[in-house]
Amino acid sequence: MPSLDDLKKRIKSVKSTQKITKAMKMVAAAKLRKAQENAEKGRPYSLKMQNIILNLTKSLNNPENAPKLLVGTGSDKTFLCVVLTADRGLCGGFNSNICKLAKTNFKKILNDGKNLKIITVGTKGLDQIKREYSKYIIKKFSFKEKKQISFDEAELIGKEIINLFDKKEFDKCILFYNNFKNVITQIPQAQQIIPVENENTTTKGDNLTSYEFEPEEDEILEELLPKNLSTQIFRAFLENAASEQGSRMTAMDNATRNAGDLVDKLTINYNRSRQASITKELIEIISGAESL
Repeated sequence: MPSLDDLKKRIKSVKSTQKITKAMKMVAAAKLRKAQENAEKGRPYSLKMQNIILNLTKSLNNPENAPKLLVGTGSDKTFLCVVLTADRGLCGGFNSNICKLAKTNFKKILNDGKNLKIITVGTKGLDQIKREYSKYIIKKFSFKEKKQISFDEAELIGKEIINLFDKKEFDKCILFYNNFKNVITQIPQAQQIIPVENENTTTKGDNLTSYEFEPEEDEILEELLPKNLSTQIFRAFLENAASEQGSRMTAMDNATRNAGDLVDKLTINYNRSRQASITKELIEIISGAESL
């Protein structure tokens, strides 16, 4: 049984940890509001761009000569998987959930006899993925020094993906990230960005919309497709930022509650041990007095 001094030190240690987790929860809550606003503002823009591209696709004069970024190479032998995670931990299952979905897809790709290439964004995802799939990782990105990721970082990754595609390094590209729903729920996503997916990207209203394009559709797509790729990556960054803060806020709230419960239990044990010690000393004093 631990001594009174040990229990006292442990109570003090847990209380110090509780103060830290409570402070981290408050910081995450403050950051979450802005991150959530940014994620919600980014959704209509990225979805509308996807819809415009699909409308352009339908009106192409010669679909066979469409840009490869739009229609793909016509093959699916090599997959490039881009895994977006955080550079910091203490955010519950945020990073693990993304990596779990990514690993499930990795296994399916390899089991189907396809080639796999991986780009990791964020050190936490790299740490989890490199244990099993280190030989498939071709590029690593980390923006730990950045307080807030901007469109420039998304464009940097987009250019790297396009560069690899131009070199015929892969046929399909899948983006993994967490889609923010609310503070408690963040849904891992696997979004195919090359070639552009047709399903779940247009609404009935957009399907009925008719556009007149100037210049020709081919020229517009050549300019718009790389921009759309960076936009989808940036949207994933915004969703991830909100999901990370929401997950961290929930995790730190649970940690604070657990620390409080542990302090209560330790305090009870401390009081019981102290009472037992006092009772023992009184018995010794009384016994000593009686012997005299």
